[in-house]
Amino acid sequence: MSEGPDRTAILQALDQVIDPKSGKGLTAAGLVRGLVVRGGRVAFMLEVAPADIDLYRRVREQAEEAMAETDGVEIAQVVLTSEMQAPSSPPPAPASMPAMPNLRVTPRRPSPPGPPPSSTQQHRAALPESPTARRARVAEDPGARLQVMVDAEKPRNVLKVIAVASGTGGVGKSTVSVNLAAALAVLGKRVGLLDADIYGPSAPTMLGVDGDPTFDAEKRLNPMEAWGVKVMSIGFIVEPGTANIWRGPMASSALRSLMNSNWGTEAEPLDVLVIDLPPGTGDIQLTLVQKLKIDGVVIVSTPQEIALIDARRAAQMFEKTGAPILGVVENMAWFADSSGARIPIFGTGGARAEAERLGVPLLAEIPIEVALREACDQGRPLVVSNPDSPAAKAFLDLAAKVALI
Repeated sequence: MSEGPDRTAILQALDQVIDPKSGKGLTAAGLVRGLVVRGGRVAFMLEVAPADIDLYRRVREQAEEAMAETDGVEIAQVVLTSEMQAPSSPPPAPASMPAMPNLRVTPRRPSPPGPPPSSTQQHRAALPESPTARRARVAEDPGARLQVMVDAEKPRNVLKVIAVASGTGGVGKSTVSVNLAAALAVLGKRVGLLDADIYGPSAPTMLGVDGDPTFDAEKRLNPMEAWGVKVMSIGFIVEPGTANIWRGPMASSALRSLMNSNWGTEAEPLDVLVIDLPPGTGDIQLTLVQKLKIDGVVIVSTPQEIALIDARRAAQMFEKTGAPILGVVENMAWFADSSGARIPIFGTGGARAEAERLGVPLLAEIPIEVALREACDQGRPLVVSNPDSPAAKAFLDLAAKVALI
């Protein structure tokens, strides 16, 4: 029985395929990106400039043939993707000033009139201070300026796209995404779930599904299926337990390949694609809002103020692109003790007040339940394994509201 492909042998085989631009082998040219060796399956991303896509189609085929001929390889796949155009570079800083990209300085504001300074303040004022004192500010990244994305499109054969977002981690966004998708399936919808957290994928574990996705005739990834949900995640592609140590462009390229998966057909399109976003407002979120037309966004937060602050940032990002905020989901809203009394561990009313501030509804209040944690760990969505629990009923009610949008 074969022990599986040897990574060194694969790289050597790929170096026999010539890069038409540099004349070097693919490995020497640095074009073998994110090489995955998993069992008998080998895959990598071939990332090129948009104008060179047609030039490299034959190179992709040659690379797949070279890997397939290597001992132990049963499936060889190459994802050909194009890199995003980088914004134009700012002019160089004068020689007398250290280069500080994306920083600007603003004059210090004069202090308002007030009571006489204390002795400590008088001592500080006696210290010499430059008459041109300046305060540093981080300038807006020109490549990240957001506006209504008129060129954004939905994936082929997808009727509706719903993003689930938060500004910070640890608020249960993936739990909401997985159970929302499963609940929509329970309601009879054709549902897909895109796990867009490239660095910390969790959908495979929460849905209890594993395997190696295949490609269709157009080299699009075929999603896996579980609990009536079509699911695609980078967790199916990289080796289990492996850290994805990728820079932003590589992660964005991976996301674009996942987005363009084979979600449905013209005869049976996907009713809803739920996207589980990573926390924050970085490369992954920018790639998604710039390329993908979103029908609505669900903001997830806990009741506490520190989580709500970050939720506001997420809402602001989507508002700038014209993506409608459907509402707020308050997760970990309370814990019911043995008597049934609700204990608001993380506070109370915070998400409701934030929804009112945003002018959107509070879509659901999800309680903390041991059964919900167990369901996620066991790969059995709560709406399927324990549909009568309070949290499951809240998810089903949330799905009913989303289905009407």
